Amino acid sequence: MRAARATLRAMKTHRIGVIGLGQRIAHVLAAMQEVGWRLNVAGYVDPAPIGMPIVLAHDVAAGKPYASVDALLKDGPFDLVMIGSPNHLHYEHLLAAFAAGNPIFAEKPIVRTEEETFALARHLVDKKTPPLFIGLVMRSMPIVRETIRKVDEGALGELISMDATEHLPPEHGGYLARNWRRKQEWGGSYFLDKVCHDFDIFGRLAKSRPARVASLGGRRIFHSGRENVNRTYSDGMPAYALRDGGWASANDAFHSDMDVTDHQTALVEYDSGFQLSFHANSHVALGERRWYVAGTDGTLIADLVRNKLMFRGALDKAKPERIDYANRTDDSHNGADQAMACDLLATLETGATFPVTPWDSMVAGLTVMAIDRAMEERRMVDCAPMWAEYDLARGAA
Repeated sequence: MRAARATLRAMKTHRIGVIGLGQRIAHVLAAMQEVGWRLNVAGYVDPAPIGMPIVLAHDVAAGKPYASVDALLKDGPFDLVMIGSPNHLHYEHLLAAFAAGNPIFAEKPIVRTEEETFALARHLVDKKTPPLFIGLVMRSMPIVRETIRKVDEGALGELISMDATEHLPPEHGGYLARNWRRKQEWGGSYFLDKVCHDFDIFGRLAKSRPARVASLGGRRIFHSGRENVNRTYSDGMPAYALRDGGWASANDAFHSDMDVTDHQTALVEYDSGFQLSFHANSHVALGERRWYVAGTDGTLIADLVRNKLMFRGALDKAKPERIDYANRTDDSHNGADQAMACDLLATLETGATFPVTPWDSMVAGLTVMAIDRAMEERRMVDCAPMWAEYDLARGAA
């Protein structure tokens, strides 16, 4: 990573405008500063800039506050407009940024609903839009890149099935139960906001789109019906409130107006025949984000929490190949923010290809939306009509 940072140190100062100075976009700005961007954050628009302490702690000057998105964009041009607003505002802010004509980085998910996805697809086809980069940060993780490389090179043969998990420790789950992501009207679903990353990669590995999906889920952890919940860790520290809840936060993880799931499972069959099971839980004692990928010629396990990869050929009697990427962090991004910052800098300064496209982001989002629909309607969902509408919107029908 250090070598990459040295060779990618910015050749110019980049003038940045920020729409929504939240916690996530603040961490991205901090990573950009860390890997060698020469940042001039001209300013931001956000009535409650929750991310301000984060950027200040990393010596990033946030610039001046603007009263509106229009006021910020009129003060362009910018080398990059960064959108870090809550998910329900992404589509509105993307349209405004498109009209201004500056390159855009937007946090995931790209938009919040199927209708917004189809409308965005039509806009990207019909209008001349500036470059758009989406923060599906896992695409930049070295362990994920190696997983994709092995699949692409045929080391696993034909992919048959995959078991994947994303299990959060209590403090992270409690944060989500208090943060704005607890509300569908702001964040979409739990899956959309939290694991569209993963489904982006799953689709990339499958090299096809989901044919049918099923899902079960609910809210059985963070709700007011639980009595006598222990609020103290074994070391005496208070539980469920160590992280700042952010914009529009609720005071109590168990007594909020949360209406998204806190645990969910999904089954997906891709057009290629590849089958996936996915299990998520927001309150576990043993955190895990693990992919077990089985092919006709080999098996791979990617442990994204411990940042370790293991692979062995199906008929190989030798010890498995093991790679320890180290660089572990509390947020389990494990250097991915910095790697994405390098990717974005290389794209802007040298024309390198950014790892993920807006189209990839829309496919990942629609996949999760179909999964959530299957859960809500308690049935298996045939994805063909959704893909037909998406392809029509993007002119690919």
